[in-house]
Amino acid sequence: MSGGIKINFAARSVPVKDILIVFCDEKLNFGQDARKTLGDATALIKKAAAADRFTGKTGASLVLPFPAAPKVARLIVIGVGKAADLKEYDCLKLGGQACGLLPRGAKEATILADLPMGAMTADQAGLLALGATLRSYTFDRYKTKIGKIKPGTDKADIDEDKPVTTTLTLAVADLPAAKKRWADHQSIGEGVVMARDLVNEPPNILFPEEFARRAATLRKAGVTIDILDVKAMRKLGMNALLAVGQGSERESRMVVMRWNGGKAGSPPVAFVGKGVCFDTGGISIKPASGMEDMRGDMAGAACVVGLMHALASRKAKVNAVGAIGLVENMPDGKAYRPGDILTSMSGQTIEVINTDAEGRVVLSDVLWYVGKKYKPAFMVNLATLTGAILVALGNEYAGMFSNNDQLSERLSEAGLATHERVWRMPLGPEYDKLIDSKFADVKNTGGRNAGSITAAQFLQRFVPDKTPWAHLDIAGTGMGSPQTEISKSWASGFGVRLLDRLVRNHYER
Repeated sequence: MSGGIKINFAARSVPVKDILIVFCDEKLNFGQDARKTLGDATALIKKAAAADRFTGKTGASLVLPFPAAPKVARLIVIGVGKAADLKEYDCLKLGGQACGLLPRGAKEATILADLPMGAMTADQAGLLALGATLRSYTFDRYKTKIGKIKPGTDKADIDEDKPVTTTLTLAVADLPAAKKRWADHQSIGEGVVMARDLVNEPPNILFPEEFARRAATLRKAGVTIDILDVKAMRKLGMNALLAVGQGSERESRMVVMRWNGGKAGSPPVAFVGKGVCFDTGGISIKPASGMEDMRGDMAGAACVVGLMHALASRKAKVNAVGAIGLVENMPDGKAYRPGDILTSMSGQTIEVINTDAEGRVVLSDVLWYVGKKYKPAFMVNLATLTGAILVALGNEYAGMFSNNDQLSERLSEAGLATHERVWRMPLGPEYDKLIDSKFADVKNTGGRNAGSITAAQFLQRFVPDKTPWAHLDIAGTGMGSPQTEISKSWASGFGVRLLDRLVRNHYER
C-alpha cells in the first residue's frame, strides 16, 4: 500500500520501543494495560496535562518527549472523551490522529489498544490500524526528491529512495481475532488507496487505455476482466459513450469487472462509474481557472475499481459486477457538438445541448449495458456529475437519487456508519419536462435550475424497468474534499468504504 506505515499486531505484553501511544478518557483515566505500562509516569502525565490544559477530550493530545518512565523516546496521550460512546468512525479517527502525531522519520511506534473500560475489541483495533494507514497515504511519486520523469515520455522513473516507513505495532488483547479482523480492514484500505492513486494521477499518465490496464491488474485478485475497445462498443451500439470521446486522440474504453464470490446463478450487485479521465468541457469548453482539477473527473470509476479490489481481496460472499466508461472529453474537429443527436445503446435518442454535460451521456450506455446483460439485484452508479450538487450539499455529503426506498435507506445507513455520508435528493416526473427535447427523446441538460436533479432524471431513463438503482453525485466528495484525520490527500477515495459496507450488511450470503 502507499504511505509510510507498516502495520503489525502483537500481544499486549509486547516490549515497547521508541514511541508509545496510549488513550485516556476525559477524566484522565487509562486502561489496565496502559496503567501497568506507564507505572509511576501517570503522575507525571497528570501534572503535564494540568500545565497544558489537556483534559482527555475527543481529539485532544498530549506529547511528552523523553519521559522518565516508561523508557521511550516519546509518549503520546490521546483523548477519547467518553470512551463508552466511541463509534466506528471515532476509532478510525483515533488511528489517523495517532499516525499524524508521529514525528517525521520515526521508525517504530506502539499503540496500546486499551481503553479505560477494557481492551479494545478486535474490530476497534482493526479500525485503528485502518485509520493510521489511510492517514499515512501520500501521492508524491512525481516529486523530484524521490522520483524523476523520464524526459520526452509520460512515464515516471521512480527511485527507490523513499521516505522512512514507520512500523506501527498495535498491542491487543486477542491477537488471533485482531489479525483476522485486520485482514478485512486491510482489503478495504487497499481499495481506498487504489482509488486515491487513480484520481491523483495526472491526465497525461492516466488516459482511458492506461486506466483500463490498471483495472485489469485486479485479475491477480481473482476478478474477471473484460475490456471493450471502440470497435466492440460500436458493434454494441454505444454511440453515446463513443461520441463523448471522439474528439480525443486517446481511444475510449469500457471495462467490466466481475467477482463471483456468491452462489452460482444468483443475481449480482452492480456498480457503475463515470470515468472521464480529463474533461475540458469539449466544444462547450470550461473556463481555464480550475480546469486542472478535471483530472479527477473519473473519481466514480476509481471508486468502482477500488471497491472491486476490496470485495475480491476479502473474498466477499457475493456476485458483483463493476463497469466503468472511460473517455477523454476534448475539443477537436472530430468532437461532438451542441445540436448533435446521438442514438444510445438503448435506442433512445439524445440531443446534445452542452458538451460539458458529458458524464451522463457516457453513463447512459454503461447503465443500459449492465442492466440488460447482468440483470442485477441493484445498480449504484457514482459520478462527479454536477457542480450543482456542491451548491446544494457542499463537500460533506454526496447527493443520492434513487428509484428504490429500501436501497436508499441501506445506503444512508452505510453512510452514517462509515462517515461517507449521502443525502437523498428528489426525483419526479415534473423534472422530466426540463429535459424533454423538441428533436429527440431527451436532451442532455435542463439548464441551471435543479441541475443535479435533471442529471439524475436523465440517467434514470437508461435504467431498465424494475431495476433498483441509485445515483451518487460525488462531485463534492470524490476530489478536493475537506482534509480529515484519515485523509490528507486531494483524492479521498470516497465510496469504497460506503459500498463495501452496503454489500457486507445486506447482500452477502
